[in-house]
Amino acid sequence: MEDGWNESAEGWIEAQGVDGDWGRRFVLDRPMMARVTGRDFIDAIDIGCGEGRFCRMLRRSGLRPVGIDPTAELIERARRLDPDGDYRIGKAEALNVADQSFDLAVSYLSLIDIPDLPRAISEFNRVLRPGGTLLIANLQSFNTAGPPKGWTREADETQRFYIDDYLDERAQWVEWGAIKVLNWHWPLKTYMKLLLEAGLQLRHFDEPEPVEAEQSQTDRYRRAPYFLIMEWQKPS
Repeated sequence: MEDGWNESAEGWIEAQGVDGDWGRRFVLDRPMMARVTGRDFIDAIDIGCGEGRFCRMLRRSGLRPVGIDPTAELIERARRLDPDGDYRIGKAEALNVADQSFDLAVSYLSLIDIPDLPRAISEFNRVLRPGGTLLIANLQSFNTAGPPKGWTREADETQRFYIDDYLDERAQWVEWGAIKVLNWHWPLKTYMKLLLEAGLQLRHFDEPEPVEAEQSQTDRYRRAPYFLIMEWQKPS
């Protein structure tokens, strides 16, 4: 079990369904698409596209996305759901596409799955055209510093979210449902330094809140939000 994705692919497909899980549907999809629509993007690459759900959303918005993922079963699922789409097996650290091929590069909750983050960000930058955009949705670094405790119920029944070893970069196994995969924790400064050193310019940052979710779920999410969104631009 190298990183768990081959073994967890079936569980992932079941968990995502066609519309995506709770975080995608109620927190991330709207603000991610808001950064895409009406922006004159044409060619896009979705790096770590999984079963292709966000690629399908991009195609419905008129873009020409290429989906890249290293897990063959997920790419097969993407091709079945979107026979006219362009889905390829590949790794973020070695994208088999030409330099400056895309107006938009997307990493939708995939940075935490990439072992060689510096190389991946270099690749993201390489395939973007001058003036192009890198759109990132990622787990909050304090969230990835939560395992193994994370949300914990104390003796008085109060729930608290615990983090530890925040500055220690590390790989760690995470498990939910039928999914067990290797994720990477990096403090926020690691992401920011790598993106800035690549010469990219930060254009947007957000910590989106749930929309149209049950109030109890929204209240819990707001205590320790999972996600952030960043938009970076390659200088012209």
